[in-house]
Amino acid sequence: MRLSALLSCLPDGLAPTAWVRGAAADDPIIRGVSYDSRAVAPGDLFVALRGAVADGHAYLRQALELGAAALLVEAAPDFELPEGCPAAVVPDTRRALAPVAARFFGEPASSLALVGITGTNGKTSTTYLLESILAKAGHRVGLVGTVEVRFAGERIPAVNTTPESLDLQRMLRAMCTHNVESVVMEVSSHGLELGRVDGCRFAVGAFTNLTQDHLDFHRTMEAYRESKARLFRHHLVPGGTAVINVDDPAGPLLAKSASERGARVLAVSRDAGGNADVRLLESETTLDGSRARIALPSGPLELSLPLLGDFNLENLLVACGVASALGVAPEAIARGVAACPQVPGRVERVGEPDSEAPTVLVDYAHTPDAVEKLLAAVRALTPGRLIAVFGCGGDRDRAKRPLMAEAVARLCDRAVATSDNPRTEDPAAILRDVETGLASLVKAEPAALERTERGYAVVQDRREAIALAVALARAGDTVVIAGKGHEDYQIIGREKLPFDDRVEAERALAERSA
Repeated sequence: MRLSALLSCLPDGLAPTAWVRGAAADDPIIRGVSYDSRAVAPGDLFVALRGAVADGHAYLRQALELGAAALLVEAAPDFELPEGCPAAVVPDTRRALAPVAARFFGEPASSLALVGITGTNGKTSTTYLLESILAKAGHRVGLVGTVEVRFAGERIPAVNTTPESLDLQRMLRAMCTHNVESVVMEVSSHGLELGRVDGCRFAVGAFTNLTQDHLDFHRTMEAYRESKARLFRHHLVPGGTAVINVDDPAGPLLAKSASERGARVLAVSRDAGGNADVRLLESETTLDGSRARIALPSGPLELSLPLLGDFNLENLLVACGVASALGVAPEAIARGVAACPQVPGRVERVGEPDSEAPTVLVDYAHTPDAVEKLLAAVRALTPGRLIAVFGCGGDRDRAKRPLMAEAVARLCDRAVATSDNPRTEDPAAILRDVETGLASLVKAEPAALERTERGYAVVQDRREAIALAVALARAGDTVVIAGKGHEDYQIIGREKLPFDDRVEAERALAERSA
């Protein structure tokens, strides 16, 4: 494809404002698109993105040395370009990348039924439920989310919850090639705000909840909510459906945004006597999962949910609402819910059930609301003591650190505060922020934690923290290791080091029984 044809897709406001060497004289054939200068191949268009850590404009020479045929930039290069290699200057390369990627890969989203799930918590579990439901309904399904991208037997580890637009469009094209019909996608606020899903139109958009997170990026909860609203204002197909959890305070506002754009709104709620289209009528939750009876537009439906935790009933309602919006038969919904696999790192049990050992659960909860809901759900199912291992990520929203700790202090008998992904922050400084929320507990040295009535210890090394919590737990106790879930790494400084909470918990349980 010629460069001019590729860039002709850019709307007003993103079209080139200047050219270096001139568009008419230099119109090379573009054989690929890349935003990583290390991955450039001969004939590629290199798109220079400005990121939080690196600026692609610093790597223009490297891209040209590897054979880039053209550049898409926000500022003209300060050096002479090779003969026949133009640079197009646009106001925002990141937002321009999305339509360029969609055009280059042949608008794959237009051939797929896309479902987008947004919200602070619950996105991953909801997408797993919905993938299972659609598969039981006979759909060929693809999934894009925090854990991985999955379709037609392919499994690709995820880098971001919502991939960069170029990667997303490439994946959607691959799904089309493998005859995928429906794609269930987690749509993050970053993905919406940074234009990663531009070029995608969703048959159904769904909202789980909105609680404090990502304020290092969005600054205010109002701005965070507005980012979520983009899914319903700008990314639904004409006549599409918005499935909204109206129990959340932000739900009615997002429903209004969707209806103002002409979308059908399908409300879900735990209120059995309310007016929502999908309601939770009855439920019973155990350590093996939940049984629920819900009301659908088509009538009541009995469900067996293998996922642990009362909060997963909210994810269940959203998934069933989306399935109903897509016309899935109730019996297929029931089969899909019952067959849903364990979601990696979401209330995931480590080790086999053992009457002589504590229950150990690993979860991704890393916001105040998610931590509170997780611990409240587990507290209700724990005959003994509840022990939490948790930390807070570095270079992220500092305001949520004491709030997470306060939730732990309210609901746990013992707590071990430790490092999460400290990134470039001092781990000790992060833990000092965390400790401000643990004031209602008694601080103890690690070796003395067991002797406290309700206490906490600070153990910076996460491996040692997990070992301590599992060692002091007794039969009937539950140990919850929160914050990292499915992640198999820990980010310290700028290094991503191998580390998996599940592996460490397995090791601690083995040492306990040795």
